[in-house]
Amino acid sequence: MHEDRGSRRVPLQLPVHVRWKAATGKRQQAQGRTANLSGNGLFITIPARLRLGTQVTFSVQLPAEVTRVPMELICRGEVVRQRRKGSQRGIAAIIDDYQLRPKRRLPN
Repeated sequence: MHEDRGSRRVPLQLPVHVRWKAATGKRQQAQGRTANLSGNGLFITIPARLRLGTQVTFSVQLPAEVTRVPMELICRGEVVRQRRKGSQRGIAAIIDDYQLRPKRRLPN
């Protein structure tokens, strides 16, 4: 099976926080990890199953080793693919909109 993704995927495993609204209307959230990122999408491993077409918001923590200062990538997108490999679940999402901002520091 060939997929035309349009941009190169970079394998990165970073913490990600995913939020969405379930079919019941209840807001849901899960913690996961990115498996790869591109300019227009990403693959995330999370312990939840999301339907195709689900609108998602996700926050990816970018480390200072990559960006020089800790940054947070906040995106809105849509689930376009699901995968389950053994007990591990994952989703692919396209990115519709994003913001890149310095990560907020927690007070000491």
